[in-house]
Amino acid sequence: MNWLRRWNARSLASQFFIAGGLVSIAVMFLVGVLVTHLIEEAVIHNSGAATALYVDSVVAPLLPDMQTESLLDEGTAQALDETLGQGALGRRLISFKLWRSDGTILYSNVKELVGQKFPVSDKLQKAFAGSLVARYEIAEDPESGVERALGKPLMEIYNPVLQPWSGQAVAVLEFYETAEGLADSLARARLRSWGAVAALTGVFFLVLSALVFRGSRTIEAQRKDLKERVTELSALLSENRGLQRRLQRASQRVAALNETYLRSIGADLHDGPAQHIAYASLRLDSDLLINASTKPEAREKELAWIRSSLAEAMTEIRNICSGLVLPQIEKSTISEIVQRVVEAHQHKTETLVETIIDEDGPELATAVKICIYRFIQEALNNAYRHGGGVEQTVKAVSHNGHVSVEVSDRGDGFDPAEVRPRSLGLVGLRERIESLGGSFDIKTGEGGTTVTMTFEPMEVGD
Repeated sequence: MNWLRRWNARSLASQFFIAGGLVSIAVMFLVGVLVTHLIEEAVIHNSGAATALYVDSVVAPLLPDMQTESLLDEGTAQALDETLGQGALGRRLISFKLWRSDGTILYSNVKELVGQKFPVSDKLQKAFAGSLVARYEIAEDPESGVERALGKPLMEIYNPVLQPWSGQAVAVLEFYETAEGLADSLARARLRSWGAVAALTGVFFLVLSALVFRGSRTIEAQRKDLKERVTELSALLSENRGLQRRLQRASQRVAALNETYLRSIGADLHDGPAQHIAYASLRLDSDLLINASTKPEAREKELAWIRSSLAEAMTEIRNICSGLVLPQIEKSTISEIVQRVVEAHQHKTETLVETIIDEDGPELATAVKICIYRFIQEALNNAYRHGGGVEQTVKAVSHNGHVSVEVSDRGDGFDPAEVRPRSLGLVGLRERIESLGGSFDIKTGEGGTTVTMTFEPMEVGD
């Protein structure tokens, strides 16, 4: 079945060209044979009809009343011999016979045939039925020994002799003529007929081939386009599956981070404000406040300690809340976002932060703005806590939707391998950025630390 697979692998145009070419050749051969045969018959019949008409016009006046079935008398036979043996007829005609309906030869220029009776052939029967019969071939009839001895094709004509008043065939004239030039005429007719059939078949096949090749190119182009679209859709489907898995992982990480953030807030509240409030609560139950004998100076000192603890607790609660509450930045530009978070950090830590802002891009999505705010906030806090806040710098660039934010310091740096996987700072930044399709990078060493977030162009939306 290899040939079938190779055949199916070919294009439709190639299959049509091969199969259609073979069918066209076969059809051309059959049509050519049929047309050539019809043309040959027409040429032979027309040539025979012209000769028969001429012979009939010369011979018919010499024939007696053919109602009798006897042989021709000597006078009529001599007249026919003289007429058929001289002039144009003598040069064209090779033999001449006059047949009776029972197969008897009433007259012939070959005298030994006169009076003989032969089987009635199909050609003779058709002639007695009133039809002119013409053949161009080598004589094969039993009575045609002289003609057959010539060894070349002759024009054989059977012409019925009709009664003027009834139109009935009473005898048949059979004669052979040399038919000079007929072979050339037939050859030219064959050549022209084959040429015409071949030309028409070729034109027909070429027109169909042009249409098929055009349709094949269209189909191939559509097939190629469809294949490319399927490939694109497959790639998109694969990418969507990857994004779905990434989104699921991000959702799981975000859920875990939220729990970690909640635990961190709980730890901050427990280790900070809760301790001060507990201390103040214990001092409220001290003997200095309960005993009436306590001196006013000691009582006032104890109350001062309580007020100080509660004030510190409130301060820490406000600091925690200020870190959790996000300002209204939905309508803010990158410049405004950077200025807000930098000013808040400088006010909280009493340090200086250098800002470099280059912004000429379109409006960003709110989620990206929030991510920028939290990134700068967390990066500056880490720079202050772990790097001492030395030469802190924030650089923000936004061009045509491409956003890059860089926060750096000149502290001692750290070893990223020593960062715990559950560390909220770096892990939280990376997870937040990558969940929005951005990228996160960190470089650290003895010369300081630089963290960078990058977003490629994305649609504006909430």
